[in-house]
This record gives sequence, structure tokens and C-alpha cells, in this order.
Amino acid sequence: MKKYSFILIMAAAVVQFSCNKTNLEPKIYSSLTSQNAFLTKSDAIAAVNAVYARLKGPSVGDNFDYWTVRHFALTDLTTDVGHCSYTGDPGQLSLVQWNSANGLIAEDYRQIYKLIANANNAILNISPMTAITAEQKNQFLAEMKFLRAVAYMDLTDAWGPVILNTEKDVANPNYTTKTAPSAVADVEALLIGDLQNAINILPVDYTKSDIYTTNDVGRATKGAAMTLLAKLYLRQHQWQKAADMTKQVMDLGVYQLYPTYAGLFKETNTWCSENIFSVLSDANVNGTELLNHFGPLSHPVLTDRWQYYAVTWDFYNSYGDEDDRKKMFFTEYQGVDNLTHKQAPTLGATAPAGVLYMPDVATMKYADPNGANTYYDGHSVDILRYADVLLSRAEALNELGGPTAEAISLVNQVKARSHAKLLVPANLTQASMRDALLQERGWELYYEGKRRADLMRFGKYADVVNAYLKRTGQTPTVQMPRDQYFPYPLNQVNINPNLNNAGRQQ
Repeated sequence: MKKYSFILIMAAAVVQFSCNKTNLEPKIYSSLTSQNAFLTKSDAIAAVNAVYARLKGPSVGDNFDYWTVRHFALTDLTTDVGHCSYTGDPGQLSLVQWNSANGLIAEDYRQIYKLIANANNAILNISPMTAITAEQKNQFLAEMKFLRAVAYMDLTDAWGPVILNTEKDVANPNYTTKTAPSAVADVEALLIGDLQNAINILPVDYTKSDIYTTNDVGRATKGAAMTLLAKLYLRQHQWQKAADMTKQVMDLGVYQLYPTYAGLFKETNTWCSENIFSVLSDANVNGTELLNHFGPLSHPVLTDRWQYYAVTWDFYNSYGDEDDRKKMFFTEYQGVDNLTHKQAPTLGATAPAGVLYMPDVATMKYADPNGANTYYDGHSVDILRYADVLLSRAEALNELGGPTAEAISLVNQVKARSHAKLLVPANLTQASMRDALLQERGWELYYEGKRRADLMRFGKYADVVNAYLKRTGQTPTVQMPRDQYFPYPLNQVNINPNLNNAGRQQ
């Protein structure tokens, strides 16, 4: 796992053949080495931007990895929220019956470590640079460490103990050592230090940046580092630290809820004051395939979509009819297949002629029916947004002192945006407030990479998912602690036997 490339070599070779083809001498026209790379500010920025790019995918025109599609297979398909009616790898996850050979588990693991490898390389090579100022260097390093922290949070959410690699391992690689995973606490110690450093260095925004030439929304900020650290504290059940950190985010005074839930996710709304840290796209330059994967099947407007990542009817039906968020689904339409696509009236009902009972329902969150109907889309993906901060602070306050007036008000701010039924203080205990918070987080943050981690943090993963499986006529399969973490991918275990899957679902 500690096998890194220090340098990317790009060579163009021209081979000249004599008549008897005996003089085969390749001629190298260009190469990137440690002697001619990382010499200028532009070099450093290019390295930094390459790490951000790993949040999306390997290349322009092929952006459906990590935070722009596939990560949701692990975070939402494996819960009561997400559903996929396809077979194979996504079907395994949707049925909560995965194994170590699952390709989506392996791909997410691989892409996250690619970001870490790029970040470590950038940190190693930017650190000794003399052509940039100390301020510039600190900025670049803080961005890289923030992005690495995002990756390690996702890794430890999914796999628990993982291989901990930093820039020190790049500087002194040992290509034959089979490294053992580090305890989650050891990974978290690194992240806390890195995020505290980032909070001290990163700006609130880039409107007056002397380092970047434009207002680069989407870059790591002080608020983003604070929010990620608050979420780490939540995971550790350090409630006071989580409450304090979320309050600091709020006190920055730069974030607020977008006026409407539907508007927040429109393709045209690339960035707004609710965004804290997001993956941004441009359909014409660097688009993603969110619309393809989330869009409805056989739809008359959004044509040729796959409904690959859909929502369970069970989850959809949990919304109150007054809730604007319930309007964010393709619940019924006349398809191009001349069938009426709709929900079955009862479980297992047989559809009459001309009707198709959909096994799940597509969401408009990343399939804007009023947006451009293109193959590549420009939807943003919010990794961290302000509604999550409000709900996180409410959670911490409830754990500290029960359903306080402030905690209830924070939840009701999120509810009010969608005209959902508000919490009534007189009806709440600490336990019922906890249940209301978990439900609200599901309604608000589905398919934003939060659901599985939320269920685990609340200690409700087995209860909630097994109850959903039972309600929908499926086999309750979740067993704890076996299913707390995913198995290490089989191809990685074959390389490093220290990645031991004993005790995990295999």
C-alpha cells in the first residue's frame, strides 16, 4: 500500500529505422523530473488542483467516481434510503448482502486512496519549494491536508482501521512491506491536527485572495475545515467539542440556508451561501454523469437515463405530504415506453395493462427536470453544507442537555425551509428528539453521503435497516458488529494479507 510514484514520466519517442532495422535508438523529447517540476507557483497550483480533481474521477469525460456518483453506493444504497433494482454489485449493496469481491466497494477504496496518494505527493514536493512565499506554501499545504482529511474520514467511516499513509511514506517508501491497518483513533489524531492547522490558515473565502486570481468557490475554506472537524467530533461522541465547533461555523456569518430545497439542487445553482464544501462541475468543460445515474427510466423529458441510484418507496412514503422535499421525486409519468410509471398500491401488486409499477423512485436531487438534457451535466455535489451544520449542532446539544429550545429551533429552521411539520417542544424527550434528528437527517441529506455514517453514529444501523428490509418483504440481513464496516476489497487483501476480513461480512 505504500507504493507511490514520485514522478509522472511523459516521454515521446521517435524511432528511426534504417533499411536493415538495426539502429533502434529511442529519443526522449520531454520528461518531468524532480529537477524540473515544482519550481514555480503555477506548478504548485497545478498539483493542488489535481488533488481536487480526484474528488470527481480520473479524467474529463469520465467523471463518475468517488464523490460524483460511486461513493453513494456505499453510503446510501446500503441503508433504508437508497435502492437499485439492477443486479450485480449495486444489487448486492442494495440488498445489504455484499462481499469482499464487490466491485463498487473496491472502486471506492481505490479512488479514495488515489486522492490520498496525490495529496501526499503534493505535500512532499511543495514543502521544500523556495520559489513561493511562506504564505502561499502554507495555503497549498492546508488545502491538501483538508482534502486528505476528507478522504480519511470516508475511509474510516467505511472500513474502520485502514492503511495510514502520509507524505513521510512517500519520502521513504518501502515497496515490500505489508503494512498493517492503523487504528481509527490514530487516523483521527492525524486528522484533528491537520484540520486545526487548516482552520488557522485557510481563508473564510477567496474574494480577496492574493494567491488565486479569481474568487475560487469550491476550494477548501476555514468553514469547511471547521465543519469537517465538527463531524469528526460527532463521530467520536465528543458532544461539547462538536457543539463548540458548529457554533464557530455559524458565527463566521457567511452561510445561510438557501430559500428553497428544490432550488438548492438545480443544475444552474452551482454555488450559493449554503455551500460549505462542494464538488463543482461544468457540463461543457468538466461535466459529471450524475444525471445519467440518478435520472428516471423511460422519462419523456430526461431521456436515456438509468435510474441506477434511486430511493426506496418506503423512504419516500415517510415524508409528510406538506413537505416540499416530497415533491423532489419522479413519482408518476407517462414513459416513452407508453406505460404509466407509478408506485404500486400495495407490496407485490400486479400492474394492469399499460402500467409499470416502479420498484423504486428516482430523485430530482441530481436529475433536474428543468435542466439541460445532456449526457454530461453540471450538478454540484455538496460534501458539506449549512443545513448539516445546524442539524449537527442540534444533535450535540441534545446529547449534552436534551431537547433544548436552541436544539429544537435549529431543526425547525431546516424543516421550515421545506414547509415540513415543525417539532413541538412539549412532545419531546431526549430519546424522541434523537429519533427525530435521525429522521430529519435522512429527509434532508439523502444521497449526500451521510446516511450510513449517521445510522452508525446513532447506533441504529441494524435496527433501521433490518426493519426496512422486513417491511418490504426482504430478509433482514444486518448483523452487528459484523456489518459495522465493509470488508477490505478482495484484490487488496490478496496484495496485503494484513488487511484481515475476519469478523466482517465476506
